[in-house]
This record gives sequence, structure tokens and C-alpha cells, in this order.
Amino acid sequence: MKTLSRFFPMAVVALFLTLFLTSCEAIGSIFKAGAYTGIIGVIVVIGIIIWIISKLFGGGRSS
Repeated sequence: MKTLSRFFPMAVVALFLTLFLTSCEAIGSIFKAGAYTGIIGVIVVIGIIIWIISKLFGGGRSS
């Protein structure tokens, strides 16, 4: 009986969260953050590739 009284408050909180809170907003935020992170990552990778190509083919040489 002691274990039941220990887990009962957690069960009530879990039931409350599943019934009264929606996860649509949370999922939308996660996808927006993922999209922005992906866009920034692609821009950074393209910048690094351009920098490497410019170093390989003589970018920055002074005569």
C-alpha cells in the first residue's frame, strides 16, 4: 500500500498533462528550430567550401 501512495501523485500529474495540454505547439517549435538550424548549417558549409576552394586556387595571393 505504501508504493501505491508514492506513485499516485505522479499518475495524477501524468493524467492531467495528457488530458489538458496539447503537444502541437511544442512539435511546431521543434520543427521550426530544426529548419532554422538546417538552413544555418547549409550556409556555413557552403561558406567553408567556398573558402577552401579560394585557398586552393590562389585566393589571397598578392603580387
